[in-house]
Amino acid sequence: MLKRFTVKNYKNFQKEVCLDLEKTAGYQFSTDCITDGLISKMLIYGKNATGKTNLGRAVMNIKTMLLDAVSSVETEAFLNADSEEDAAVFSYIFDFNGRELVYRYAKFSEYRLKWEKLEINGTLIFECDFLEGKLAFPHLEEVEAETANVERYRQALEPVDGEQHLLSFLRWLVSNMALKDDSILIKLLNYVRDMTMVTVGNALTQFRKGIMTNIFFKRLEQENSLKNLEEFFNVMGINCRLVLKKLPDGQRELYFSHKKLVPFFENASSGTLALLDIYRKIITAIEKSSFVYMDEFDAFYHYEMAENLVRFFKKKYPRSQIIMTSHNTNLMTNRLMRPDCLFILSGEGTLTALCDATEREMREGHNLEKMYISGEFERYE
Repeated sequence: MLKRFTVKNYKNFQKEVCLDLEKTAGYQFSTDCITDGLISKMLIYGKNATGKTNLGRAVMNIKTMLLDAVSSVETEAFLNADSEEDAAVFSYIFDFNGRELVYRYAKFSEYRLKWEKLEINGTLIFECDFLEGKLAFPHLEEVEAETANVERYRQALEPVDGEQHLLSFLRWLVSNMALKDDSILIKLLNYVRDMTMVTVGNALTQFRKGIMTNIFFKRLEQENSLKNLEEFFNVMGINCRLVLKKLPDGQRELYFSHKKLVPFFENASSGTLALLDIYRKIITAIEKSSFVYMDEFDAFYHYEMAENLVRFFKKKYPRSQIIMTSHNTNLMTNRLMRPDCLFILSGEGTLTALCDATEREMREGHNLEKMYISGEFERYE
């Protein structure tokens, strides 16, 4: 699981911002927000334009290092516009069965590496300084990769037609070595592959009849899939029955089941469509998801529905690390979360837990929402 993440000089984060998932305060309530001593369910608040979406993009950046995932296009701003530093620095600390893996790297842009470094339990496995052309692989045996032909990697760094395409050594290593299934690098690769980011609020306009893919409809045809979707809606407070029909032209149509079938997309509310979007993107895959960053997850929901969704995630997926951003202060309550799992992202790029944003000793009886609205945590916004 992810223990700690920091990023500096990326987009609006000129200074280092830290997502610390191992810093818990030992509360004896809402313990289902914690898994194996790490925060597994977190809510982040912050005013508009503080960088909640960019924080999610930053955490997901590791997917561009190990996979073919694309986090942004080259025309988008990558480095902080006010910084004089030439690279953004990313740092990840993971725990895999008691072994600590630390992976750090710096980038000039999305696809231009400056350096990268890997440590396991404090032992340096490799360090590559691409700017200086210095590559060091002192302890590849720690990851059972001592037979790796690093000369081939050096050759892969040679310019082609005058252009140098830098390839992450870690990505090269996991792609070219026959590592055992229980290898810590395979565990890392699997964790990163199952990381997901969803921006619910901005996705709704694309989620209408005609845009829904046939792939999702085919998935609903699988055994119990439509029933699971129906049960999900019911748990969220939308009492309905659903029918999926295959039309003569081979297309599929989803309906509300009444005496007469009612087309789903033409009649569903914005909140119901947003829930379906969540289900399509997250619920159908979250059972294998390691880390989920949901931006504006409750943008179209009544506060009770948003609470139901948080409870659903905690109960159904206890081992998935799920971070949600929100402006809904109704969720800022100890009966649902806890002060060390509720964070404020400031305009300065600092991320502060509520328990660290006040001199009071936070207890279960405190009304966190009232404290927030009254300005108790204002200097951290």
